[in-house]
Amino acid sequence: MGEVTGREMSFAEHLDELRFRLLKSVIAVFVCGSACYFFWKEILSLFTGYPLSGLEHPPELMYTNPTEAFMVSIKIALFGGLFSAIPIVLYQVWRFIAPGLFHDEQRLIVPVVFFTTIFFVGGVLFCYFLVLPVAFNFLLEFSTVDLVARLSINIYIGFIVKLLLAFGLVFEMPIFSFILTRLGIITPGFLVRQYKYAIVIIFIISAILTPPDVFSQTLMAAPLLVLYGLSIGVSYCARRKK
Repeated sequence: MGEVTGREMSFAEHLDELRFRLLKSVIAVFVCGSACYFFWKEILSLFTGYPLSGLEHPPELMYTNPTEAFMVSIKIALFGGLFSAIPIVLYQVWRFIAPGLFHDEQRLIVPVVFFTTIFFVGGVLFCYFLVLPVAFNFLLEFSTVDLVARLSINIYIGFIVKLLLAFGLVFEMPIFSFILTRLGIITPGFLVRQYKYAIVIIFIISAILTPPDVFSQTLMAAPLLVLYGLSIGVSYCARRKK
């Protein structure tokens, strides 16, 4: 293990450091979430606007529980807080890992945090602009005059938030490939040899992270397969630079 302070940290010091980093992350999410709470109606309009704009018969969004609208506002604020604070959270994660890295590896913390944030935001935007409209067009096209879609706003927001977070996380695959290659855990040849197993694992992950319908799972699996190919290239570049 690389040493930063000239000595190895004890187990208790690791726990203190973990608690300190977690506390700063929670505070960042809370502060950003509190700011988002004042704009939760505007954020809600983003969720109910563009993803449903291409539908011939948009669903009616409703709530039947007196507390449901309030819980939706809290859920939107939490998601907005997490999304806004993601660079800070990622930085705290890497600062916690830093004592276990060598000096030349520590210099990668800022670039890795930057590209991790870019890939996460890219995954969220990919889902919002491409996946959600296609998913709703497919899932709600079965509406008829006698079968009208009336969706609970809480379930609707939960569906969108789950997909956005899932795509944001799975778009980190090239970053994980870079890190694991730099640590010597994987190689480009290993990724190439395991591609058959990777396809199976990708569809399993898609089934776990997406709502329980085959269409949403396929929408996630397709870009994951592309990202796996990109991860092989990233691993190759990381190995050459090592």
